[in-house]
This record gives sequence, structure tokens and C-alpha cells, in this order.
Amino acid sequence: MKPFKVLCIGGSDSSGGAGIQADVKAVSVCGCWGTSVITAVTAQDTRGVSGIYPVAPAFVSKQLDTVLRDIGTDVVKTGMLPTDEIILTVVNKIKKYDLKKIVVDPVMIAKGGKHLMTGKARQTLLQKLLPLAFVVTPNIPEAEILSKMKIKTIPDMKDAAAKIRESGVEHVVIKGGHLPGNKNTDVTDILYNGTGYCEFSSEKINARNTHGTGCTYASALASGIARGKSVTDAALQAKIIVAAAIKDAVIPGKGYGSVNVFGEIF
Repeated sequence: MKPFKVLCIGGSDSSGGAGIQADVKAVSVCGCWGTSVITAVTAQDTRGVSGIYPVAPAFVSKQLDTVLRDIGTDVVKTGMLPTDEIILTVVNKIKKYDLKKIVVDPVMIAKGGKHLMTGKARQTLLQKLLPLAFVVTPNIPEAEILSKMKIKTIPDMKDAAAKIRESGVEHVVIKGGHLPGNKNTDVTDILYNGTGYCEFSSEKINARNTHGTGCTYASALASGIARGKSVTDAALQAKIIVAAAIKDAVIPGKGYGSVNVFGEIF
């Protein structure tokens, strides 16, 4: 049996809640085989990130070549890409192996506020990686950076999605969980494909244990695409999975808890 394959490129989270650890959990739950390329090692716990050690671009390159030559992939999902050199390495491999289904989670700031990407890396992501992407999945703060505009309403989310799509990415999904001043009882995500918008709404869950939501969402979406779903159906699946994972969150340490895709196993 040949599995559906998702290659996850990102940082390692030593607390187990986000990063590559969250990616592989979500990919597995969605019925796909997760491979990984580590771009950075972090020292972090449930209270925050205390250190980041980027992997040498040459070794990121070696990991990519090793996995892609043997296993290949149906979809690539990128997460934490801390430096412009690492982003350019990923871009070069995408072109070398003619990879088409790229899901970019533009990880920029950790839950505790730690910056996970240099300013130069942000520009490189926007100018070099997004034009190759099939889907990009920013939250509100990330979408504000990418679109260079403030986002306070759902119409703002739509305008920002249109601006981000001008970078060349085919589909933009802006997640609405961080929408400021949102007093509604639901959370709405926006999908824009250049011709129309889709809105995905779910019950608003008032929870602080949400570490790993972005990684889990993007990996679940990538898995849906790997299994042949449309972006619309994959985005709906990802939203359902993340909502359930927030409700089933675990608290392994003394700080923030993490989303849990395994349900009642814990």
C-alpha cells in the first residue's frame, strides 16, 4: 500500500505542542504519511520560547534531497522558516523537484510573543516563496504583516486576502480566531481563490489552551489536499479538526495547554 504523503518543513518544538511535532500528529490523524525536514531547533516549554537555533541551510538542503529522492511527496507544508537563507533553500528545492502543491503556514510570532522569523526572511517569504504556493494560511496578525493593513472586520479580512493573493499564491486562507473586538459567538475563516470568497464559521471556543492551532490547521489542510480534496473541502476539514482539538486540549506543563488531535486518548 502506498500512502498519501505530506512533507512537513519547519521547526522542532521541544514542548511537543506545535512545530514539526504538531504537524506529524495532524498528518497521521488525517490518514497520511508525514515526513519532516527540520529548519530550527527550539528550546521551549508551555510558558514560551527561550531559544532558537536555526539549522544550517546546507543541512536543510541535505534533508530535502534525502527525503525527496527516495520518498517524494504529494504535498509540502512549510512552517517555521527562520532565515532568508533557509527560505531560499526551500524555494530552490521546490523548483528542482517541480513541486506544485505547497501549503505555507507563515509562522512569524510564537504564542508568547517571541519573533520566529527575521525581517529579511519575511520579505523573502513574500517575494520568493508565496509565488510558488498553492495555499497560504495566515492568522490575523500574520495577514496584517503580509497585506500591510490593519484587519478589524470580516470585510477587512477579505481585502487583506485579495492583497496577499497579489503575491502570486493561488489560494489565501485567513483564520479569524484573532479578529480583534470580535464579540460574535462564532469564528469565521476566509478563503479567497481570485474569483470568489468562501466563509467557514464555527462556534467560538473561549480557551487559552490553543498552542499548536496554526500548525495543526495547515497540516490538516495539506493532508486533505494530498488525499485529493479541493481546497474548499480541505479547509472545512481542517477547521473541524482544529475545533475538536481545541475542545480536547491537554495541559502537559505549567503554562499554556496544547491542542489535541487524538481526542479521548489523553
